[in-house]
Amino acid sequence: MPELTETDRPELQTAIEEAVALGCAGVQLRVHDERGEWVGSAGVRELGQTAKPPTDGLFRIGSNTKTFTATAVLQLVAEGKLGLDAPVADYLPRLPLDPRITVRMMLAHTSGLFSYTGEFFPDGTIVRGIPFEGKEWVEKRFHSYQLEELVRMGLAKPARFEPGTDWSYSNTNYALARLLVEQVTGCSFAEELDRRILRPLGLRGTVVPGDSPEIPGPHAHGYVRYEDAGEWKVLDVARQNPSWSPGSGDMISTTQDLHTFFSALMAGRLLPAPLLAEMRQTHPVSGFGLGVRAQEAPDGGTLYFHNGGTQGYGALMYGTPDGGKTLTASVTAGDTEVDMAEAFQKVMDRLVNEVFGGQAG
Repeated sequence: MPELTETDRPELQTAIEEAVALGCAGVQLRVHDERGEWVGSAGVRELGQTAKPPTDGLFRIGSNTKTFTATAVLQLVAEGKLGLDAPVADYLPRLPLDPRITVRMMLAHTSGLFSYTGEFFPDGTIVRGIPFEGKEWVEKRFHSYQLEELVRMGLAKPARFEPGTDWSYSNTNYALARLLVEQVTGCSFAEELDRRILRPLGLRGTVVPGDSPEIPGPHAHGYVRYEDAGEWKVLDVARQNPSWSPGSGDMISTTQDLHTFFSALMAGRLLPAPLLAEMRQTHPVSGFGLGVRAQEAPDGGTLYFHNGGTQGYGALMYGTPDGGKTLTASVTAGDTEVDMAEAFQKVMDRLVNEVFGGQAG
């Protein structure tokens, strides 16, 4: 595949420079399509410096972790070690699980389990979970959480709805999925992921960090703005303990590794065809399947994807159904006074339109 430079695809460089103009500190973008591979970056690696983010840099991928977790669970289903429609309680009898919750419901966010990171209800009610943002999170950013502790936090709260009757995004589902992988295999999740996905695909830049606060390689720095005693402050959060989001948002990767992983997944190299079809079966309201989402491409085709966000970092991972065209990217937050969730959405829309506005692969 030919390697393309900034001058070959000026529209892509313009798109990521526009993302920086929206308030992002830096962007890394990798595109694989019929024209070849394009890699670029814009903005800065670190505030106060001029160097761009490294195009081979590592970054926190947030909820893109869920796609890796779901793939590992579905591989266990393929091996007959789990039943997709079997009760999760059958495998984890020590937990106070509703016996109606199945492995499928857990992966599809239709279990009704309360998210231990907190819930926002349609009437505006907020039920808080572990510290997730602002000064409270900053002060606990190096705290180590235990996997089962987090699952039990979610189980201790009333369910959002009866299992299988609705949809609600819950990090408890994927912490539970990670616990399930460890219970069934007798190995740590990191060991299983390495054996099943990372080593076979050669994903040398992808890490399950546990409670290590380090990003173990070249990386761009992400920042958070928070209020402290009426004063707004900016903090470099490249170093943070990600153990608060096991199985759901703790992993670190690169744009190259995300491309390799998602392309292989979409092409059927990681799951048998029937289980890949199950993964892609989406909820009619949310567009979520089992660890992936689907949306209509700008050209009318279908795109599969999962995006992620964690303090200071955002990650994009999109691909066509055959894995032939992918977009993977990292976005870092800076010190500008903007709504980063809104800016991230604009960046996603802009890049998807630019990359997938033509013929989907």
